[in-house]
Amino acid sequence: MLYLKLINENDIIEEHKAISNIPALENGFKNKYYGCSFNEFKNEILNTLINYAKGKDLPNGYVPCSYMFLWEDNTIVGLFKIRHFLNEKLKNGAGHLGFCVLKDFRRKGYATKGLKLAIDECKKIIKDQELYMSVLKDNVGSLKAQLNNGAKIVNENDDHFFTRIKL
Repeated sequence: MLYLKLINENDIIEEHKAISNIPALENGFKNKYYGCSFNEFKNEILNTLINYAKGKDLPNGYVPCSYMFLWEDNTIVGLFKIRHFLNEKLKNGAGHLGFCVLKDFRRKGYATKGLKLAIDECKKIIKDQELYMSVLKDNVGSLKAQLNNGAKIVNENDDHFFTRIKL
């Protein structure tokens, strides 16, 4: 069964394994926790990310953000970052939602199915009427997942398409 689950202390081993192996920058998805040790994750990162979802201890320029892992039964297959609202930088850039499917699970439909689940979560969190996203032009899989979930391309620059999904 496929489901999204908010980052939490009970799944620390699997969460660490996933987040520490997602490259720092891959296909436009930024992960500053790549390569972190288990102790770093346990003693610093986990509580920081739990607090970010609550809007606590946010660095300057950050907005509340929920880290949600995509699980297939007992295995993490992806990560979704849901930003609760947008500042100007996010509105003109990354948007509300970023996601990554772990390398071993790509091209199996997880992006499309996971994004559908994430959109349902966004409807509970985000007060805006549209979900803002962006995607690198050469990331065909991510763009396809967005379009499969009703996204419309509303703008582009040299590197990115900017999409919207009605909530």
